[in-house]
Amino acid sequence: MPNSTPVTEFLLTRFSEVWEYRALHTMLFLLMYLATLMGNFLIVTVTTLDKKFHIPMFFFLRNLSALDMCYISVTVPKACVIFLLDNRVISMAGCAAQIFLVLWFAYIELLLLTIMAWDRYVAICQPLHYSVIMTPWLCVHVTLATLLSGVVFAGFLTGNTFQLTFCQSNVIHQFFCDVPSLLKLSCSDTISNEISIFISVVVIDGGCFAFIIMSYIHIFSTVLKFPTRGERGKAFSTCVPHILVVTIFLGSGVAEYMKPTSNSLTIHDMITSVFYSIVPPFLNPIIYSLRNKQIKEAVRKMISKTVYFGKC
Repeated sequence: MPNSTPVTEFLLTRFSEVWEYRALHTMLFLLMYLATLMGNFLIVTVTTLDKKFHIPMFFFLRNLSALDMCYISVTVPKACVIFLLDNRVISMAGCAAQIFLVLWFAYIELLLLTIMAWDRYVAICQPLHYSVIMTPWLCVHVTLATLLSGVVFAGFLTGNTFQLTFCQSNVIHQFFCDVPSLLKLSCSDTISNEISIFISVVVIDGGCFAFIIMSYIHIFSTVLKFPTRGERGKAFSTCVPHILVVTIFLGSGVAEYMKPTSNSLTIHDMITSVFYSIVPPFLNPIIYSLRNKQIKEAVRKMISKTVYFGKC
């Protein structure tokens, strides 16, 4: 182990040190952040106030939208600060909190997407039993179980990471604190960390992805039996975007966490991390909700009422 001062704070990395590019990156991140907050806030508001959306499908959509507002808020505001200002410092406690929240929200996001695939399977393949299977009691308890198990998962990986000693460099080659980036800075043996990450990816990510694929195999086999092309098209239009988001989210996350730390370039890691930390929360309201005719109509009515009362 080299003789050096233990690290007590870290420095995050920008995409570029050129001021014009830094301003451009800030603007892009900020626009995506504001669009994500606005879209998800509209969905949460509409599905909460309108009683016709108080059904299991929209219950999970509402939870996903609330989660996405929290998920993107963990990384983007701090990233915008380091892009604009000269201060790139993040404390050890702040870094640990960011890692815990990113892992927790990402875990919940994956399980919610899996539950939503199951919900679609029951709705399409077993429509007569939908109300019996997808009861409010089940929906609430599944959500609570997801939240609590996520705390255990994120707490374990975060604690395991910060048991390491950091004494080589304090520069994190990422725009937010992430486990793979910290493992590169450790002067301790990280083999147990890498094994725990590998097991987590195989069991949790692999299990959820397999479950989603199996659900959609059954869904597509049922949809192809629909008598009219319009019904098939409607079913495919809701299922295919779901698969697209899951693929982007899981593919980028697995690529980042399973890649050998010695064989990765900083800019590639930073771009990859955007696809699992920022893109899914940005796309989810567009794909899952704002394409839905019922939600679009409800949003239109809510905006009209707001404008009317504002004029009064």
